[in-house]
Amino acid sequence: MARQRRKRVLRAIAPPFTVAAPSGARIRDRLRVDVADEQVLTLVGQHLGRHQRADLAERVAVGLVPVKDNRRAERKKKLTAVSSSRWAGAMTRVSEDQYQLSMRCLYDERAGLRRAIGQIALRLAVPCGERKGKVRGYQTRGERFQKQRRLQALKARLAMVEQRIATERPSVVVGGRRLAKIRHNLADARLTDGEWRKRWDAVRLFLTADGESGAPHGNYTITVDPADGSVTIVLPEPLRHLANAPRGRYRLACAVSFHHRRAEWLDRVTAHQAVRYDIVRDPVRGRWYLDASWSATKAILPSPQEIRAAGGRMLAVDMNADHLAACVLDPHGNPVGDPVTLPLELTGDVSRRDGKLRAAVTSLIKIARLRGCAGIVVENLGFTDARHTGRETMGCGGRGKAFRRAVAGIPTAKFRERLRGMACHQGLVVVAVDPAYTSRWGAQHWRAPLDDQSTTTVTRHHAAAVAIGRRGLGQRIRRRPGVTASDPRIGQRRATGQTVSAPRSCGTTSSPRTTGTPHEGGKTCWSRSDQLVLSPAPRTVRGAPGVRPLPPGPERVDPADTGQQRQER
Repeated sequence: MARQRRKRVLRAIAPPFTVAAPSGARIRDRLRVDVADEQVLTLVGQHLGRHQRADLAERVAVGLVPVKDNRRAERKKKLTAVSSSRWAGAMTRVSEDQYQLSMRCLYDERAGLRRAIGQIALRLAVPCGERKGKVRGYQTRGERFQKQRRLQALKARLAMVEQRIATERPSVVVGGRRLAKIRHNLADARLTDGEWRKRWDAVRLFLTADGESGAPHGNYTITVDPADGSVTIVLPEPLRHLANAPRGRYRLACAVSFHHRRAEWLDRVTAHQAVRYDIVRDPVRGRWYLDASWSATKAILPSPQEIRAAGGRMLAVDMNADHLAACVLDPHGNPVGDPVTLPLELTGDVSRRDGKLRAAVTSLIKIARLRGCAGIVVENLGFTDARHTGRETMGCGGRGKAFRRAVAGIPTAKFRERLRGMACHQGLVVVAVDPAYTSRWGAQHWRAPLDDQSTTTVTRHHAAAVAIGRRGLGQRIRRRPGVTASDPRIGQRRATGQTVSAPRSCGTTSSPRTTGTPHEGGKTCWSRSDQLVLSPAPRTVRGAPGVRPLPPGPERVDPADTGQQRQER
């Protein structure tokens, strides 16, 4: 007896949602400081950085406690004696944020290690070269042995993470653990001891001042005058002898003028609303920068259903390792125009990759505005499970390794954040959809129809973009069988599978028609699809109510209405 194949169960698909607007803004301008200003900024940053690291160590020792028990008031009072009350408030706030972030990272690492351990243990339970259900064992004994060793290493890491979570004391390296490890591998990083020391000291400076509503120009600690762009800083108590301005302040010799989003910044500083400032040093270029940031009002964005009801178009985007495939869809889910392919070559250093990503997002926004789109639809990708269990589920060998590298190189989170911020400023909405089956169903149901109506080369990524856009609009991806006919005229009229023929109850009739009666679609020839009447029609329908008058000419009667056989011409 033949074994029946079990029907594959599809996983649940999450509904589309509108990505929230950015909660704030951050702009930057260069500080062209002289030698004296650089020395003062370095002294202040080192002094505050040393005390902030001591406060962070004290906060870690307190552990994971409620906010009222974290001893912030006591720690702030101690820091005020060596700085100022506002500097102390910023340092304690940064310590609290860093501690909470470190604990969240521990929870995420524990979840990832558990997934990896469970996947390896599942495959180790199957003998080599065999398969049990959907789980297959490792091919060779050597591979199995290496996976056993990796399992022991992962379990050791998990035990360490569990211990840190139990003691509520995460390991925090101010300046970054990656930069700290480079100190032991300077030759591989192509750095000298002096160059590494400059980077290490620069990243450990603390020159952050939180904004305060009602304070002069939104910040009393670091104040920027909108009239002339002058920058003044409140010096800590031990460094007040370096002041060159009244009330223990130091005025920089340079001025700043924020060009990007300057109008928004001016509106806040002139209204004395809170603005946070960060002074950052770039040791590679030898430059100083001033960052201004503030929180924005929460905007209420339309939902995907509201966008569809308003009749707005959407630009669907399928992100890949080396390009972006985009296609415009109307409110009914029909592809409009030719699909677009944007190259995405993310090579070079971090700043260059970020610049190329911004350029690609700018091109998408231009296309959306040019074609009258109300928003952009993207996939809600994360690849979290693939990064933890990719070696077990994404193939092995050279091909699997290349595929894993391609997946790991896709900047999904950064692309979504850049797109969200830049699209919001242009009045566009970003809709995120579940990525399940978009590539498979898009290629199966939409590649051929899209290729028929396009003048450019259509790939499966363009078909996936159509599937993404239809899911963002609340439409079905899979086409209903039998909707699109093979006739080109019917295919043009019903290409999307949205029109469904309404069933007519048995015995109902429509208005009598004759062969010469003009049809709405311009059809004047008899067809099997024409509705038949149950009673004979009159010799003439020229005066019948509700029937369109006939054009001048001889009167004719449809043979089907009189029961006569149709004669061949």
